[in-house]
Amino acid sequence: MLCLVLSSWQIQAQEKTITGTVTADFDGIPLQGVNVIIKGTSQGTLTNLEGKYSIKVSADDVLLFSYLGYKKISKKVNDALVIDVIMQIDNSTLDEVVTVGYGTHNRRISTGSVSVVNSEKTKTKKKDNYSQILSGQAAGVNVATGSGQPGQSATIIIRGRNSLTKDVEPLFIIDGVPVDEANFRSLKKRDIAKMSVLKDAGATSIYGNRGAGGVILITTKKGNHNPVNQEHYAKIHENPFKYSSQTPLSTFSIDVDKASYSNVRRMINNGETVPPNAVKLEEMVNYFNYNYPQPIDEHPFSINTEVVETPWYKETQLVRIGLQGKTYANDILPASNLTFLIDVSGSMGSQNKLPLLKSAFKLLVNQLREKDKVSIVVYAGAAGVVLEPTSGDQKEKILEALDHLNSGGSTAGGAGIKLAYKLAEKHFKNNGNNRVILATDGDFNVGASSDDDMQSLIEEKRKSGVFLSVLGFGYGNYKDSKLETLADKGNGNHAYIDNMQEAQKVFGKEFGGTLYTIAKDVKIQVEFNPKKVQAYRLIGYENRLMADADFVDDTKDAGELGSGHTVTALYEIIPLGIKSDYLKNKPDLKYTTSKATENYDDELFTVKFRYKKPKEDTSIEMVHIQKDTITAASIDSNFTAAVALFGMQLRNSKYYNNATTTKVIELAEKGRGKDVDGYRAEFIRLVKSYDNLK
Repeated sequence: MLCLVLSSWQIQAQEKTITGTVTADFDGIPLQGVNVIIKGTSQGTLTNLEGKYSIKVSADDVLLFSYLGYKKISKKVNDALVIDVIMQIDNSTLDEVVTVGYGTHNRRISTGSVSVVNSEKTKTKKKDNYSQILSGQAAGVNVATGSGQPGQSATIIIRGRNSLTKDVEPLFIIDGVPVDEANFRSLKKRDIAKMSVLKDAGATSIYGNRGAGGVILITTKKGNHNPVNQEHYAKIHENPFKYSSQTPLSTFSIDVDKASYSNVRRMINNGETVPPNAVKLEEMVNYFNYNYPQPIDEHPFSINTEVVETPWYKETQLVRIGLQGKTYANDILPASNLTFLIDVSGSMGSQNKLPLLKSAFKLLVNQLREKDKVSIVVYAGAAGVVLEPTSGDQKEKILEALDHLNSGGSTAGGAGIKLAYKLAEKHFKNNGNNRVILATDGDFNVGASSDDDMQSLIEEKRKSGVFLSVLGFGYGNYKDSKLETLADKGNGNHAYIDNMQEAQKVFGKEFGGTLYTIAKDVKIQVEFNPKKVQAYRLIGYENRLMADADFVDDTKDAGELGSGHTVTALYEIIPLGIKSDYLKNKPDLKYTTSKATENYDDELFTVKFRYKKPKEDTSIEMVHIQKDTITAASIDSNFTAAVALFGMQLRNSKYYNNATTTKVIELAEKGRGKDVDGYRAEFIRLVKSYDNLK
């Protein structure tokens, strides 16, 4: 027993810890998941997201490094404490590697869970579609046409009745990018080099619920498949006219988001058709700043109203309600604790995504002060921290971290959000600006990914007091509805950056408004006087409507207002006594009489505002009364009308009264004003470009 104890002590005395980093030889990128094993034993470890490892060894041990698709390497320990390894690609084994999510698996090891189909070896030559490639070629994959009627689309079920989830279509990934079924069905057999079908529970563990029906990985011969447009926009149901005698209250949350305008601009400049649901009228109007006065009292914003004749329909009137947030100079803004959350997945590889994103963030970094702190979290198939909190005066260090970002892998957005908030909360500044800035195309496909999943996650995280800004990039798979949900529920704002000009606008000219909230949960409630207003309709804000009772309920979330931000809302109203084809007959009421009060003959409507200070939970109310006065249209009124009219035309609205783009240009020219930054002139050019496309 004594000999055994002494022998054990001697062995422990000889042990030491070896650390190191494993990288690829062709690009120097750290390799995650490399096996590091002590030769002749089963003791080992794996490299982490940064390619780092740590293992206890003895001086006479030999370490074996292995990674699928790379040549194995052995290293004698001897007296070393650090062993870094550069791995070389093994071309002879590449055919045996199947890419799965963020890692790789050996095809032989994965027998029974992965089937690989080579399109060149399929016997069927007459038909050129996906079903001919899969049918009878992959074990456990059933391709059926249901009733068998000619032209009916085939249904793919992986593992038949024993599928992880019955009758669920699989997840399709082409050349590393998740695509929808339409993209998969658009592929021709002649374009496909290989398909790999994941059939076991590993598909769910890697791709989350989206992999519950199995995963089909496709490699095309060119290797750079350009997906059919997969952009997604929430359905918009245009606000109708409402009788003020029956529904006198109109309640909604403010919206400072401007993503819709820059996204529409991108489509028109690219000669694309603009989907109606991509056009949010309030975001079109609010893209531009207006000449509202700064607040002069204790409230953080001023209230302004104007009533003019509607330019596109002489029988109605156009109401403009404007808020102007108090502007603070950047140098007096509180210290910021910013966490950049950057999507580096495979879908971010194109020039207008990650490369543009990095250039845009550099504009922000160059404005940071010594008291500001920046962290960087990235996510693809997994999430990781690439920059711990760093002072704003260490710009070179921050910019270097941005420069080293590369794209690849699937998109675990939920994991990235959790990690970013965790880091932001850890370094929370009690009297500062704590914010996560998410930059992505919104194509989350691993873990929590649906709009509902994202909403629940952000609603939980916002309790920490950390605000969220969401920046959308790229096109083809841009998920507008998801990003808007994140921004709305995260007490933040949503912008779409299509070029460096827009990046300069968001991070340069509107730096304070983008990052510093001066009022949160801002709600508007307008009460129309039935003696003056027969009916009204709110132009835009369809996804910001609130129940009337929510106006006084401080638990209900609403929009945020940033430093210097302006918010504009438009109503079209039909005066009392005017006949309109837009109005349907009112039903007769048995128990209720709709009778206006005898007072307030000179008032058109009353606007109430509720807001909270950024760190408080009790709202403050403001009231503004608009007299029954029609004025000549101001410069800003003409321009807001032009933008709203153009938006209605893009949306194929039934309310623009067949007004032409010539009318839009006429109004915009009247409303051009000083236009120091040239944004209004750009709008006029955009309308003319659209007119030429029709």
